[in-house]
Amino acid sequence: MTFVNSLSELSDDFNLFLLDMWGVLHDGSNPYQGVLDAVKQLKEHKKEMIILSNSSKRTDSSVKSLKKLGFDPTDFSQIITSGEIAFRMLEGDSSLECDSWSVLTKIRQDGGNKLFVLGSGNEDEEYCVACGWTLAPVEEADLILARGTFTICDGMTIVKKEEDENEYFNILNSSLAAAAEKKIPMLVSNPDKVRPDEGLPPMPGAIGDSYEALLGNDADVLVKRIGKPFPEVYQVALKGKDATKAVMIGDALETDVTGGSAVNIATAWCINDGIHGQDVNKKATIQEGANAVLDAFNEKDGTYAKERELRPTFLVPHFRW
Repeated sequence: MTFVNSLSELSDDFNLFLLDMWGVLHDGSNPYQGVLDAVKQLKEHKKEMIILSNSSKRTDSSVKSLKKLGFDPTDFSQIITSGEIAFRMLEGDSSLECDSWSVLTKIRQDGGNKLFVLGSGNEDEEYCVACGWTLAPVEEADLILARGTFTICDGMTIVKKEEDENEYFNILNSSLAAAAEKKIPMLVSNPDKVRPDEGLPPMPGAIGDSYEALLGNDADVLVKRIGKPFPEVYQVALKGKDATKAVMIGDALETDVTGGSAVNIATAWCINDGIHGQDVNKKATIQEGANAVLDAFNEKDGTYAKERELRPTFLVPHFRW
């Protein structure tokens, strides 16, 4: 793991920069200091930039968000969200250049189109209808879509966590138990397990973990995650590219660094502004803090890295030139 002070030290070795958004470019409300200039410098140095986001929303939503934050979306050759890839898989887009999911393919071939949705609370039904599916109670569903941790949608009612948290979790737990009994497949369109906010609230990836525990031996077949660190988003991003000249820059060990490592590209762990920043800064130096966080991650069971010992190629404090 090589420490570099800034992105300029990576410029000579890489032509393609795969970028996480939240935790690297911005905090959800504002760009981090120096980020807009860093994007400008990378563009001036003729570097290709592709955003890889685990947002469960479609690409258009990320384009709008970037504009609001002061970015020019045209600086990025592609903006790939897990929600966009999942949408195209759900609608059966044959032009999508990544691995298909045989379980979903069979559901579609058999005429299945009923979704039970664990939603984000933002256009959940519109998303599902637009890709050719209808919302249904879990007992009638062909598939569960986990795209958020804020609502439960069955086509008749919407249960909102913000209105009654106890009711939300009671219905969530009973629904997952009923679905597991029927072996209903689940598509997780945001593999993140926690959100990089205060308290690290749970995300859809955590629901996927809970459902896998209920499914037992069938989990590997019946639960599909789309997004970092899983291969589909990287297959789309790296199509026709020289992977030896690509670097994945992200703040999260479990998604960004694990994903880049899994497809054998260089990784730059951007540590100070993202999800691990608070823990890293508990030590006297960045390097000491990073090593402590990395060691703790590698000793942890149940991560997406599985039994692979994770070791980022580079350590960089911020996304700055």
